[in-house]
Amino acid sequence: MTRFLGYLAGLALLLTIVGAAGVAFVLHHYSQDLPDYKQLADYQPPMVTRVHAGDGRLLAEYATERRVFVPYEAMPKRLVNAFLSAEDKNFFEHPGIDVQGILRAVVQNLQQFGSDRRPVGASTITQQVAKNFLLTNEVSIDRKIKEAMLAFRMEKAFSKERILELYLNEIFLGNRAYGVAAAALNYFNKSLDDLTVAEAAYLAALPKAPSNYHPVRHHEAAKARRDWVIMRMLENGHISAAEAEAAIAEPLMMRRRDAEQFTVADYFAEEVRRELVDRFGEAGAYGGGLSVRTSISPKLQSIADRVLRDGLVAYDRRHGWRGPIDRIDVRGNWQIALAGIKTPAGLAPWRLAVVLEVANDRATIGLTDGAPGTVPFSELRWARPWQEDQKLGPEVRRAGDVLAVGDVIAVEAVSDGNFALRQVPEVEGALVAMDPHTGRVLAMTGGWSFDESQFNRVTQANRQPGSSFKPFVYMAALDSGFTPATVIIDGPIVLDQGPGLPKWKPSNYSNEFYGPQPMRVGIEKSRNLMTVRLAAMVGMPKVVDYARRFGVMDDLQPLLSMSLGAGETTLMRMTAGYAMIVNGGKRITPHVIDRIQDRNGQTLYRHDARPCEGCLVEGWDGQSVPQIPDQRQEVVSPVTAYQMTSMLQGVVLRGTGRRIAELNRPLAGKTGTTNDSFDTWFVGFSPDLAVGVFVGFDQPRTLGGRESGSTVAAPIFKDFMAEALEGEPSIPFRVPPGVQFVRIDASSGQLARSGDGGAVILEAFRPGTAPEPGQVDMPPVPGVSEAPGDSAAPVATGLGGLY
Repeated sequence: MTRFLGYLAGLALLLTIVGAAGVAFVLHHYSQDLPDYKQLADYQPPMVTRVHAGDGRLLAEYATERRVFVPYEAMPKRLVNAFLSAEDKNFFEHPGIDVQGILRAVVQNLQQFGSDRRPVGASTITQQVAKNFLLTNEVSIDRKIKEAMLAFRMEKAFSKERILELYLNEIFLGNRAYGVAAAALNYFNKSLDDLTVAEAAYLAALPKAPSNYHPVRHHEAAKARRDWVIMRMLENGHISAAEAEAAIAEPLMMRRRDAEQFTVADYFAEEVRRELVDRFGEAGAYGGGLSVRTSISPKLQSIADRVLRDGLVAYDRRHGWRGPIDRIDVRGNWQIALAGIKTPAGLAPWRLAVVLEVANDRATIGLTDGAPGTVPFSELRWARPWQEDQKLGPEVRRAGDVLAVGDVIAVEAVSDGNFALRQVPEVEGALVAMDPHTGRVLAMTGGWSFDESQFNRVTQANRQPGSSFKPFVYMAALDSGFTPATVIIDGPIVLDQGPGLPKWKPSNYSNEFYGPQPMRVGIEKSRNLMTVRLAAMVGMPKVVDYARRFGVMDDLQPLLSMSLGAGETTLMRMTAGYAMIVNGGKRITPHVIDRIQDRNGQTLYRHDARPCEGCLVEGWDGQSVPQIPDQRQEVVSPVTAYQMTSMLQGVVLRGTGRRIAELNRPLAGKTGTTNDSFDTWFVGFSPDLAVGVFVGFDQPRTLGGRESGSTVAAPIFKDFMAEALEGEPSIPFRVPPGVQFVRIDASSGQLARSGDGGAVILEAFRPGTAPEPGQVDMPPVPGVSEAPGDSAAPVATGLGGLY
């Protein structure tokens, strides 16, 4: 018996040795290629980059994984308890694996053997961290062994709090949310601190299968899983019975983020995204967790979007109805047929509808949701047939002249049950507004609809500016000894273009000549012949230099035709050039980003890098306001800038932009229209706001013989300024030192005499440059042939339509 017991003891010892050896072999084998878990000590997960407007509202988020990292210390206890109850109630007691949990899982899986139900796992939170961060989702014994080994090692290397922090910030919880903070925002539009017990329990219910527990698509399953977590929290002593009862009774409702929290500015946001990618690469922009503060003003952006769309619609309606979007047979189930029509890009917020009946005074329509509606004849009067030659068809006398049964159209609700006929314009446009003193872009609308076209016509469209370029010619002249009262001949001229080329005979838009005129009149009335003479007197190399100084064009050809705006530039560059006029001649750089911070709050970039001694203080204690140095480079003298500002104000008061004078505010600017009205512009400013507007077809073609910068672009500028400046004080343009005001006869450029009437203005001069009594300042024009009429030589008459 003793010998037998000895054999048993020896066998037991042998099996123990063999088992230990086996375990040692397994540990040695699987430890050879285990990932380095120590990297988790410095792990920084990909985080969403958040872009904010100037007032702090959210503008955009860029992320490959939508995650907001929250330290463990900042997580509310009820949320932590919810996840522990749902996933690993013994987390703070076990060494990385839960033996009791494994035994329970084994028993349950044996009971379910042969069924179609998925085997139950027993992974602890530590094991899940090991799998999510370091391993794959492969279902195998090998992975489970590695997972357990890593869990043991991680528990020795890291605190429980660090492991839980990694888990709660890394886990995917559906609805494009990674981590609990992003999930709280995406599901409930709340921060973690604001979550109720029921909401925390719902988030804790998601890790197993987020798509199976969506609160809308799978509401019953989602609520049942949430309630199960609530009961586990009760069993584990984390909440009271009353709290559990109240939580279960709470409806499970998904709350999307409030629209008021967002600023909608698609073209602006895309410019920001491009700049972030340029600076930090795709990985940094989409996973760096950057906090970006931009320059955009939500108020001005909303105005810009609306007035540009209204302006494009107004132009489009003047040129008639191009017909229905499509046609369907309404004799059957028209609602199904209508649902099959693809909604054109850029249609929103308008709706698709189909014409069901047509009477003389109205059309009856059906909407995509089956609701009926009426388009009264008053909303159809504008829809005269569109014709290829930019002429309109006959006047609309009844609804049947426009619509027929089966027409699929775009409509907009105008009153209860009544709708207006709409069509997406073919014409495109852009508007940009900026602070002229800093270059901060306050609003940017790059086209009719970002959904229709992501091409930004503020920054990417190179078009001819027409006469909106003329101020840079005039400033070159002002710095060359000319004054606003210098008289220039407005008469026919012929220019030699070189050997073998016809002579060029520019003309005014009106094809008339007006004789000797002061320079001011030349810019106010946009006289082409005066501008060409002025450029010839100053010399095109100097005009080229001024175009480069103001950043309008870098490679302008030194040809006289370029003085009429025949070169190409962008709306952003033109508006920035005008901003430098009104700010006193100081260089600015347009920018959309004010500051960028990393995930830890460290500033990576700040546009305004000026030193500010005395700014970094804890509070104000009566000390004086810090003085920030003005480091802007002077591109033109303040006197010249003011003289040009005054002349451009004359454009609004008496010239091609005079419809803007109705606003009764200090405003200045210039129209621009190219040959055959391919491009129309208005660029201008108030003392503290520079705005540029462009309208034209993407594939250049005429806007129509009667369309120009004053009829297409200027009304958009006017509408924008009317709203943007509403409630703001009416500040006059600032006059720099060194300006002398003299009473001048605006029509002759001579000193005004006692008793002169309404033609007298206060003109701005440099001291000592005003004309003497009876004097007319009219310098000769070098290199230009004065042509009294027709010339016997071949003549090219292009650029006559620029004004």
